[in-house]
Amino acid sequence: MTADVLLEAKNISIHFGGVIAAENVDMQIHKGRNLAIIGPNGAGKTTFLNICTGYLKPDAGKVYFRRRDITEKSPRQITRMGVARAFQIPQLFSEHTVIQNMLIAAAAREKRWLSFARLEEIPERNEMMHLLELVNCAAIAERSVNKLPEGQRKLIDIAVALALKPQLLLMDEPTSGVASSEKFGVMDILTAALNEANVTSVFVEHDMGIVEKYADEVAVWASGAVQFRGPPAEILEHPDVIRDVIGEEV
Repeated sequence: MTADVLLEAKNISIHFGGVIAAENVDMQIHKGRNLAIIGPNGAGKTTFLNICTGYLKPDAGKVYFRRRDITEKSPRQITRMGVARAFQIPQLFSEHTVIQNMLIAAAAREKRWLSFARLEEIPERNEMMHLLELVNCAAIAERSVNKLPEGQRKLIDIAVALALKPQLLLMDEPTSGVASSEKFGVMDILTAALNEANVTSVFVEHDMGIVEKYADEVAVWASGAVQFRGPPAEILEHPDVIRDVIGEEV
């Protein structure tokens, strides 16, 4: 494993009954190289993210983060080591304000177990406001999350993940549910925030326009294996990818 490899999956296999979600998969995630994972529905893309973040345990194989075996660790332990996760549906306290969600993340990071009534005592408020500025959401810090459009909730979910100070962020369809007219604006803000925080990303995505613009590399997942991997311009022009993946999305 070279010094620039943040995460490495070795010989990962997992089956759900007769369905093969991964079969002897090897994958390396390189620092500073943002990777998009594409593939047909049910190919195992989200399953791979779940294995890397501790939500699923593989039937065989190992996952390493910065050379440390994290295969059997819990999601909380993996997060504390530097691997954060953003889900297709933002995992937020919807009845609370934006800044309260951020302060909850800060409290969890620092292992301060406080009641909601004592959140204002947390000294990281300025830090959390800075993260909200990174995702263009500082102006809505006092608004309830349940009153916000999906695009802003996605950005706040990313800010919450950044509050945990990750080195690697795994995202499941970051533009899912976002209006078509807003997708590229959301991704512009998201990628700028990740660059500012020096966080490498892996994201599952179905919108090939997003993949083409924001990924440094693309991995094509199909039938429980990585079929192709390379730069977007090369992978998205491959005849098999056009036939089996892009054609389906179109």
